[in-house]
Amino acid sequence: MGVGEFFYRYFVEPIKYNQGYNPVNTLVYAVILGIMVLLLYRILKRMGIRIDDRFFLSLMPYIVLGPLMRAITDEGLLPRTYLTVSPGGYFVIAAFAIASLFAVWRHLGPDERLYPIYRDFGWVLVGGLVFIIIINWGKLSVRWEYFKYFIPSLAVSEAFIWALAKKFKLIVDNKVLFYTHFYDATTTFVGIQFFGFWEQHVLARTLIDLTGTPAVMYLEKLLVLIPVVYILDRMMEDEDPELINFVKLAIFVLGFGPGTRNLLIALLG
Repeated sequence: MGVGEFFYRYFVEPIKYNQGYNPVNTLVYAVILGIMVLLLYRILKRMGIRIDDRFFLSLMPYIVLGPLMRAITDEGLLPRTYLTVSPGGYFVIAAFAIASLFAVWRHLGPDERLYPIYRDFGWVLVGGLVFIIIINWGKLSVRWEYFKYFIPSLAVSEAFIWALAKKFKLIVDNKVLFYTHFYDATTTFVGIQFFGFWEQHVLARTLIDLTGTPAVMYLEKLLVLIPVVYILDRMMEDEDPELINFVKLAIFVLGFGPGTRNLLIALLG
């Protein structure tokens, strides 16, 4: 198998034919993500931008932008191309977010005004996609019954995290990450269990096939998150706190983004 054929088989075909992820592209995308996180962190440090609550809140519209674009693409409101579905769509959104931040920073520097201006520009972009949904509302068949399954499932799963946080400091210190990833697990569980969707990611798909139930997603989240946050909080406590915060921000995005995408795709029909 030549390089071109290898690339086409493992990277182009899964996007072209909506086959989901495979072990090869999953590993490559994970490596790219890790490199991007470290590079972005170094860039932000050079720009004098602190990784704190202000930065997180200003980044939220860009975090929403990715799943929103993917959802309306799947509904046919945007053309399906390599730049509008994952992972290409997320690279496009990341490029928008970085370019926007750099443009604001060039004019203001690491000034207090940077955060609200950067945030508001992101919400303008989100508003553009929401406008596309509004003008095409008649073409959508909204599944309001989705909430009949989603809300109780989410309440039970988040109550479980709340109970764990009462007993384990590691979880209470990272409860936002656990709540977010259990939200993601719930959207997967409800979509597959009640609406006939399928899982795109290799590990989750394998676990679902082995156990016969998408409820295994909750266990997968715990088995992945607990050692990750343990390493960050206990074994890397001497590292730069802002680096740890940025890695946790990336983990948050990996839960919130797919979860919101799943919810929107299921809801919009």
